[in-house]
Amino acid sequence: MIIQKKFVVSEENFEKELFGKLDENIKLIEKTLNIDVILREGNIVLMGEEKNVDSAIKLMNELHKIVSRGNSLDKQSISYSLSLLCEGSEQKIKDLEGTIIVTQKGKSIQPKTLGQKEYINLINSNDITFGIGPAGTGKTYLAVAMAVKAFKRDEVSRIILTRPAVEAGESLGFLPGDLKDKVDPYLRPLYDALFEMIGPDKFNKYLERGTIEVAPLAFMRGRTLDNAFIILDEAQNTTPEQMKMFLTRLGFGSKAVVTGDLTQTDLPEKKKSGLLQATKILKNVQGIGSIMLTERDVVRHELVQRIIRAYEEFDKISNTKNK
Repeated sequence: MIIQKKFVVSEENFEKELFGKLDENIKLIEKTLNIDVILREGNIVLMGEEKNVDSAIKLMNELHKIVSRGNSLDKQSISYSLSLLCEGSEQKIKDLEGTIIVTQKGKSIQPKTLGQKEYINLINSNDITFGIGPAGTGKTYLAVAMAVKAFKRDEVSRIILTRPAVEAGESLGFLPGDLKDKVDPYLRPLYDALFEMIGPDKFNKYLERGTIEVAPLAFMRGRTLDNAFIILDEAQNTTPEQMKMFLTRLGFGSKAVVTGDLTQTDLPEKKKSGLLQATKILKNVQGIGSIMLTERDVVRHELVQRIIRAYEEFDKISNTKNK
């Protein structure tokens, strides 16, 4: 039996966000839930089988909350909410609520997937957290957000950002300029995230004072890092020796997040990844958390998810043949 129900729009921007560019968001909802969605006198009318319309109402309520918190809707976020709804996990959509920080432009930064939410929880409850996953899962971006949050709350007195600068060997000598000029290109993703969250002027001021420190991994040797939030990015390119050196730098009142993508290592073929080894050695150590994010946690263009799945299938076939 076909019924129709009205969803009253109270958020001014909701209608525009819901329909999306060329109605792409609405077309996705209509196709997935097998309903029709029309705009009538400023309200959204949903038509279809009763159970489908009821599901659509639940979805509209959750999407409305997302927009009311200052976030945008795109095909990826709607597709993820739809998948949770179809799995009977609409309660889990509510679990994603909770802003980490608000950017300089008023954008609310929060986890967009259940995997990202678990990642945030691990960072909160552990002194060292390993965030491993493919490109686009928000591992680095969310780690920076958590660092800025801790800094603003005076939980730490400085933020330290580091990564293997050029592949695993950190061969900076051939590059022109001083140390900052040499390192900057490799830390650009971290810079971009900080610019968005605290603004370029504050970032440069904190950089000058040493409140925010950016350095290649080799410069961590011999130091003890107290009262700091430390992020090691691109950790798949560390050797076991480098990883052990980094992890043993942790001082009192400090927290560290180690991020990496084990499918994109630049290490020589016979070199073991320090990230892979560390997660195996430390998996049962209290105070250390670890999460493997997947293509379901990708928050970039939906094509990125399909690319990651295709490569995973290719690797499975290749490994089977090799065996």
